Amino acid sequence: MSYSTDNYYHDDPIEPKSSKNNKIPGFAALFLLLVGGFFIQTTFASNISLNSAASVEFGQGIQQTVACSGNDQLTVTPRSSFLNSSGAGAYLFTSVTVSGIPDNCDGLDFSINAYGASDSTPLALFNTSDANVVVYANAGTFGIGKGGNGTLVSSGSDSFTVTFTNPVATSASINRLTLQSAKHTSFAVGDRGPGNGIVYYVSANYFTSTGSTCDTKCRYLEVAPSGWNNSGVPISDTYIGMKWSTDVSTVTGQDLTPAPQSGFLNEQVNWAIGKGFSNTSLIRPTSIIQPPVLAYGATDSSAGQWFIPSMNELNELCKYARGQTTGTLTVACTSSGTLKSGTSDDLGGFVDSWYWSSSEKDSQYAWGYVLRTAAISIDIKNDTSFFRPVRAF
Repeated sequence: MSYSTDNYYHDDPIEPKSSKNNKIPGFAALFLLLVGGFFIQTTFASNISLNSAASVEFGQGIQQTVACSGNDQLTVTPRSSFLNSSGAGAYLFTSVTVSGIPDNCDGLDFSINAYGASDSTPLALFNTSDANVVVYANAGTFGIGKGGNGTLVSSGSDSFTVTFTNPVATSASINRLTLQSAKHTSFAVGDRGPGNGIVYYVSANYFTSTGSTCDTKCRYLEVAPSGWNNSGVPISDTYIGMKWSTDVSTVTGQDLTPAPQSGFLNEQVNWAIGKGFSNTSLIRPTSIIQPPVLAYGATDSSAGQWFIPSMNELNELCKYARGQTTGTLTVACTSSGTLKSGTSDDLGGFVDSWYWSSSEKDSQYAWGYVLRTAAISIDIKNDTSFFRPVRAF
């Protein structure tokens, strides 16, 4: 990391770089009962239409429904896959599709559970012991809800499919499924996010992150855990010092117009909460930090959704990393608090040094934060420094 005065520009007081809710009360539930072992080929059976005018008989099971779908029909399609292990295999419950979901369900969580023939406790479905599958219906799209890590959610116009990355329930053990709708459970700072990161910023109102799946309905930012680039094994960010770009003579096309969202000196439009994704996409193809970010999350539903934070997103990340309260954009990160530098788990790994944002200043320089002093600074784009990917949802 270079500290030559030829390698950065600053002006005072910048410090130079150093080392939709429908108010449905309670749970609205719809129940699907299946006789155990009814997986035929890749599904339990054929598609099962729910919420029809009369009860639907299926084998020995009967289902009745009361849900956010109202008079609309929902269709549930569970699926299995054969897993061969050490010469002995089994059909495992690997995914389920729910379709025909009306707009009435926007802003709610869907919860899916599975039960055995005589069980009142839901069966573990994924991650060894996790039994509750949560999907959030958010403004016409569907995503992982709180506690849904270990699931992948693909979203259609009126449907979603949940796939378990580590399925554990056999098809023969499942007698019935339940599908419930309820008010959305919000994430809080410190929760595990749907991309397996850590939630560090919660907005009181929707913000727009163009390019992110949440689009104009984003509420949260999560930061990639320590070890995101090390097969999940927690390490220090010292292992990912990289250049912002090799091009120090061309502006990327980011909006450099002065604009006070937070009120910080020298603030530009490209600093704003929600600008990180578009900023990061614009620094291609000369970015050095972008390729590992694009590769991260390739095995789950967050693939292609990670980016380098904008300056205001990085200010909130600085506050999280130093144990300060996040959420108020006009409050700047300070040097108080203990930096989350430990690598005994994946919640920390931050280093007491300078971090890139995705916000450029001009053709030569990009903005960043010195975590040690919590100072806003700039550095020449082809200098080497640290960064941490974040994601909006």
